[in-house]
Amino acid sequence: MYETPHEPKRSLGLINATSLVAGSMIGSGIFIVTSAMARDIGSAAWLLVIWLVTGLLTMSAALSYGELAGMMPKAGGQFVYIQRAYGKLVSFLYGWTVFTVIQTGTIAAVAVTFANYTAVFFPGLENRIFTIGEAYAFTNKQVLAMLSILLLTYINTNGIKTGKTIQLIFTAAKLFALFIIIILGLYVGLKTDVLSNNFANMWDASKTVLNPDGTVTVTKLVGTAILAAAGATIINSLFSSDAWNNVTFIAGEIREPKKNIPRSLFLGTLIVTVIYILANIAYLALLPMHGTPDSATVAENGIMFASQDRVGAAASNIIMGNVGVFVMAALIMVSTFGCNSGLILLGGRLFYAMAKDGLFFKEAGELNKNDVPAKALWLQCLWACILCISGKYGDLLTYATFASLLFYMLTIGGIFILRKKEPDAERPYKAFGYPIIPALYIIVTAAICITLLIYDTVNTGLGLAIVAIGIPVYYLFMNKKTE
Repeated sequence: MYETPHEPKRSLGLINATSLVAGSMIGSGIFIVTSAMARDIGSAAWLLVIWLVTGLLTMSAALSYGELAGMMPKAGGQFVYIQRAYGKLVSFLYGWTVFTVIQTGTIAAVAVTFANYTAVFFPGLENRIFTIGEAYAFTNKQVLAMLSILLLTYINTNGIKTGKTIQLIFTAAKLFALFIIIILGLYVGLKTDVLSNNFANMWDASKTVLNPDGTVTVTKLVGTAILAAAGATIINSLFSSDAWNNVTFIAGEIREPKKNIPRSLFLGTLIVTVIYILANIAYLALLPMHGTPDSATVAENGIMFASQDRVGAAASNIIMGNVGVFVMAALIMVSTFGCNSGLILLGGRLFYAMAKDGLFFKEAGELNKNDVPAKALWLQCLWACILCISGKYGDLLTYATFASLLFYMLTIGGIFILRKKEPDAERPYKAFGYPIIPALYIIVTAAICITLLIYDTVNTGLGLAIVAIGIPVYYLFMNKKTE
């Protein structure tokens, strides 16, 4: 008797795919980054414009990806699209960056955020296990973060059915909880004059800097300075809206992928965009845009100086008092745990596709008895845990975000290349608004990248360096393949 070969099973429908898109996008960013953005731009109207532009960019990219997903409904998604348009080297550089920092770094960061908010209920997690000088401390929180990654990896090696059920439950829970926060926030906030005050001089932009000595420096922004500040701070909202493309990694396990992947990309990004804009309106209805650090009350801190940038917790405090801190902590625990479930589930499929193509460790291209790339998942788990230990995952994420934007542009540019190279290829779905919408995405994203190169040269340069390191690694894999 011959053993039946293990192959990916197409068991995910449209609802599952949409929950993976939305669930992977919503982590902790929406509860935190608005504070930094408020300090950078200082204007309620510009703040909402930046979130709207983020949503439109994300949705336009998702609609463009739909064409590529319909053409190539295979495991690996974006890796496969880039390879077909640009060749193996560029596709490997994408996969390399995803493995070294984008996917694993995000998993590590989300896991530590989960542990940080668990510590609200269990303060003992703050205890240090050991320290190295004054620069590094290894705490119980990092242990919990690693344990959560190990648990979710183990769960996802037991089959796609278990993984998709957990993802659907957690995505539904955090969407419901977010809508409750938004509804209660608007209900409470609209009874006050906070929102009207925030929009009294809504287009007056400024940059606020908290100096080391505790003083605050405010610089008024006008003309091109506003666009430069917006272009630099949009990296925060873009990071909060990232990972929407991960569903393409699991194309080999989605039913009717030519239809369901484009639909799930659009629906998932639309749902998250609406939620993010409403959440920020709720923040503006509850908290003044401007504030002062070290104030006696949450309201006086404002959005800008919410404690540890936890604007979501500050908003909950206004709605429910001190109990709101615990409610928000529980919400973020659910959100981050569910987010990592999706990230872990999806990332392994990309490394599986790379291994099948000879561009990753051979073992990662094997499926276990549950038809899951378990070894790819465990390799991903190992590196994510190392990033948890290092304590450098935050820096890695900063470096990788710029590189991630470059690969988004390259991928959408691939639509133009493949339209010319393969005009007769089957395209069940064609990019919405082609060529205008895809071209606009590339132009706007390129402008953001140029702004980041100018205003954050060190971090963007390191992001490019991480990509560049992948070039010699690629030739090592190619040499090994030919031996």
